[in-house]
Amino acid sequence: MGDMPADLYIPPDALEVFLESFEGPLDLLLYLIRRQNLDILSIPIAEITRQYMAYIEVMQALRLELAGEYLVMAALLAEIKSRMLLPRPAGSAEDDEEDPRLALIRQLQEYERFKTAAERIDDIPRLERDVFHAHAARDALAAPPAPAPALDDLIEALVGVLRRASLSAHHQISAEALSVRERMTRILETLEHREFVDFVSLLVVSEGRPGVVVAFLAVLELSKGGMLEWGQGEAFGPIQVRRRMAEVVES
Repeated sequence: MGDMPADLYIPPDALEVFLESFEGPLDLLLYLIRRQNLDILSIPIAEITRQYMAYIEVMQALRLELAGEYLVMAALLAEIKSRMLLPRPAGSAEDDEEDPRLALIRQLQEYERFKTAAERIDDIPRLERDVFHAHAARDALAAPPAPAPALDDLIEALVGVLRRASLSAHHQISAEALSVRERMTRILETLEHREFVDFVSLLVVSEGRPGVVVAFLAVLELSKGGMLEWGQGEAFGPIQVRRRMAEVVES
């Protein structure tokens, strides 16, 4: 793996954003199986292991700390893969008990049942999330609307804010080969006159791994700041990105 710039800033919540779809290694494995419409009872362990390890390498490339359970699962998959590659003794019976995948399959089946049940429970309307108590005081409904502020009041408030801002203003000069802030600006300029852009096209492969990481972090920061919208036309389909409509109007 190539080295990252020593001064490259990685937001502390980047791991949370990247892992928001997965609750653990079993959830990641189940996602990989569902994405390819595979039979959970006959997992192609070599291919699943390859994809799982590719995910681990991405996390390590971003220098983000992985939970220990992800590494334990990686070791388990490697062990199962190696056991399946061992030649069987001549004349040995091939039964389910000898299948090294069996314990993992049972764990995945049990996890899938719990996950499905949790999703069904989450679909039940919940107070203060889907439905809300109506609170309307009779006097409040009858009260006249507050008057609009005078122009002088608005100007005075603006002057006060500008005065406080000038007290805390400072200048900082930093030299860095790759800037997340600059990449955020370039991404917004790219999206300014286009409806949707493929998320992958924003990660500039020609700049190498550091450039891809910087572009990835820039997209995360823009999304966190509410300046980007995400879309996916179909399950496991390409991820499309565009500037949030309000952002387009303001610009």
